[in-house]
Amino acid sequence: MLHNAKTLLGSATPSIESYFNAISNKYGLIKLNKRYNNVELPNIILNDLRESTIKNKMIGSFSENLLFNINSTLINKKQVIIFQNRRGYSPYQECETCGYVFHCKNCDVALTYHRVSDELKCHHCGYCVNNENKCLKCSSNSLIKKGLGTQKIVEELREYFPDYKVERMDQDSTKNKNSFFKLINDFEENKFQILVGTQMLSKGLDFKNVELVGVINADNLIYFPDFRSQEKCFQLIQQVAGRSGRDKSRGNVIVQTFNPKHSIMNKIKNNDYLGMFNEQLKERHLFDYPPYSRIIKIILKHKNKETLKNGALWFCKSLKTRFKDKVFGPEFPLIPRIQNRYINVIQIKIPIDKNLIKSKKIILKIHSSFESISKFRSIQISIDVDPYN
Repeated sequence: MLHNAKTLLGSATPSIESYFNAISNKYGLIKLNKRYNNVELPNIILNDLRESTIKNKMIGSFSENLLFNINSTLINKKQVIIFQNRRGYSPYQECETCGYVFHCKNCDVALTYHRVSDELKCHHCGYCVNNENKCLKCSSNSLIKKGLGTQKIVEELREYFPDYKVERMDQDSTKNKNSFFKLINDFEENKFQILVGTQMLSKGLDFKNVELVGVINADNLIYFPDFRSQEKCFQLIQQVAGRSGRDKSRGNVIVQTFNPKHSIMNKIKNNDYLGMFNEQLKERHLFDYPPYSRIIKIILKHKNKETLKNGALWFCKSLKTRFKDKVFGPEFPLIPRIQNRYINVIQIKIPIDKNLIKSKKIILKIHSSFESISKFRSIQISIDVDPYN
């Protein structure tokens, strides 16, 4: 503001709030209606996993259709990207005998199995233990790996396509200095033909020889408990899809899903951003979510669960005296304990026509009163305006 500088927001899949601001004339809007070099948008195919499973057309994590297309692409000397938005080998390890699941000692979350290091790791606090191959509860050796991570997908692809090289791009494989850029350069130089990765793949990468993108399972993105989940699903798959066909030939994208008739899947298939935007906007209006409101999230953390609950209830009750039915909570989030701290969340929906500065002053005053109470002073509080996650 000091120098009257302009701000440019650029995206093929802008957030609903940003696009709403653009069509409401709060932002200027410039549209690019064609891809660079007039290349066609990729052809997106929805692969029904339910049908493939019933007809015994699944081989491991892959439908026969996806494997056929990978093979055809490789034969034509083109490259493939496979998207699986979960790192590690499998999200959790379970005992077949008693049902015990290996959990982090610091967080209320299952440990992810990493085959490369043969370890169980927590992706939230970094806790790590060697895999003992024995149940901690009943000592049984009958342990099974559940779910799919990038390491598992790489293992399967190396088995199915032994004549081609497969590499992995995720937080684990790129943590060493320059490893991220080496992977990109090696893929550009065709030193390997299949790249498996998480959402690190989705933006800013330009591979001219990639002709096929495969999405292993889109359903995890749709049903995440977040009012933005369908918007994020659309954005992420569209962004990953955009890695294919960036030179001359049209790219192909195969999205594996158990819900091919889901409305958001139809929008993805047809590259229909405006359809997604209008549909989500109606739902947001119905339930008073942004852009029709501003959300303020208050996060409280403490090592003692009861202290936290009492403090959160006091804070919430105080907020309700001023914001009435626009206060929601307190409640435990999806992961209620991280790094030995229990978490409670309170959310306030501020109507878009209300003064946010005035609301801020009220919240800060309540916060100050809260901190003056000795038994609550050790509770950690953070306030997030317009939280995205």
